[in-house]
Amino acid sequence: MLHIDLPTRTQIEKLAAYRGAPAVSIYLRTTPNTQETKADRIELKNLLKTAVAELEAADAAKRSVWPIQEGIEALVEDDAFWVTQANSLAIFATANGIRTFRLPNKLQNGVEVSDRFHIAPLIRSVTFAHEAYVLAIGVGRTRLVEVSADLPPHHVTVPGLPHNFSDALGRPSHLERDTGMRSGEGTSESALLTRYARIVDQALRPVLTGDERPLIVAAAEPMASVYKAISSYPHVTEQVISGSADDTADHVLADAARKVLDEVYAAEIQRFGALYAAREAQGRATADVAQAARAATFGAVDTLMVNMDASQSGRVGEEDGAVSFDATPDAVNYGVVDEIARRTLQAGGRVLSVRHADLPGQGDLAAILRYPI
Repeated sequence: MLHIDLPTRTQIEKLAAYRGAPAVSIYLRTTPNTQETKADRIELKNLLKTAVAELEAADAAKRSVWPIQEGIEALVEDDAFWVTQANSLAIFATANGIRTFRLPNKLQNGVEVSDRFHIAPLIRSVTFAHEAYVLAIGVGRTRLVEVSADLPPHHVTVPGLPHNFSDALGRPSHLERDTGMRSGEGTSESALLTRYARIVDQALRPVLTGDERPLIVAAAEPMASVYKAISSYPHVTEQVISGSADDTADHVLADAARKVLDEVYAAEIQRFGALYAAREAQGRATADVAQAARAATFGAVDTLMVNMDASQSGRVGEEDGAVSFDATPDAVNYGVVDEIARRTLQAGGRVLSVRHADLPGQGDLAAILRYPI
């Protein structure tokens, strides 16, 4: 299984609010296979060298460079740290400490040195799900399966989760009438399935509390609809894996779940594109970097979609949002698109970090505005 530390919105906002030189952001593609991490550690050393070279070129004080260098070098040499990795590693380092996140996304290797952190690739990890849970619930069998992008499915141990309908309610079938009960409503198929679903939901609560990964229901009708209607977990997908899953192999469920996640992603991209087109006609959308920078500076961006790999270096005016571009990155400038994302977050806007091909107009960003500007 992948070992993941997904950032919360609060953590992302804290990183976005940080100002202080030097601030080093490193993104490293990693492997979850422990025996193959040697190459990742070597690449991290190379990225650290790039960061140190930029800091030295900017005449950064050695007392602020050494703690960063020593901290990341210690991370490279920490064998226990590399035993449990995911598909990418994000590192945010200052002279005062280091914060890491193990991410499910396969991000590009890169380093950014500035007086603020580079956050767009990190936001990608919480924009769309690459992992999910599948609740395979049926009269004959119930189980919770964890699904990742490229690892085998994994059974999740859920204390108190009934094995099946009979285990939950002490009845051999949801179709068998209980002549000892006077209320036909209490023994109807719908009522019994609802009681079963609630018992399953109650067992899942301690396991799923605080999680944000989608939960995909795999079940035949009416069980699928019954469970979705009573579930207390806020991230149950509209899409289901149809049909009885009692005897369905986990790898088959995992393949179906990945297709559902693709559908969820595509639907979100389509919704944004339709809203962008409508707002553009009203003068409330832009794909122009300079206009978006000005709008973000004035708190006018409601939703921003950015290219997760955008790399235009430069600066954005603190007061007027005016953009100036630089030919190469250094320890003073920063990613312009990333800065627009940072300002959007700080003004309470929503930021989606996506692939370049998913952006309306094929630019590096697309902004939906709260009002024309």
